[in-house]
Amino acid sequence: MQSDEVRNSIVSFMPYSFKTVNEFSAIIFEQERRYVYTTPKSFLELIKLFKTMLSKKRTELEENKQKYETGVMKLNETGEIVSKLQEDLKVISVEVEAAKKSADE
Repeated sequence: MQSDEVRNSIVSFMPYSFKTVNEFSAIIFEQERRYVYTTPKSFLELIKLFKTMLSKKRTELEENKQKYETGVMKLNETGEIVSKLQEDLKVISVEVEAAKKSADE
C-alpha cells in the first residue's frame, strides 16, 4: 500500500464487510434454508480483489492525468504559435496594405 490513509481506509472497511456478509448469510438462510459459509480464504480473496481493483484504478487515473497534462501542454504551445502567427499577420497585412496603395496609385 502506498499511504497510511489508504491502509486505514481498508482496515476500517474490513469489519464492515464482515458484518455485511454475515447479515446477508442470515437472510439467505431465512429465505432459502441453506447456509452460506464464509471462510478466511473468502476474505483473503476479497482483499486480493480490492487490491487488484485499486491498482487498476490508480493506473487508469495516472494515464488520464498524463493525457490531461499533455493536452494542456499542447494547448499552451498552440496558443503561443497562434499568438506569433497573429503578430506576423499584422505585419504582413500592413505590408500588403502598403503594396496595395502603391499599386492603386
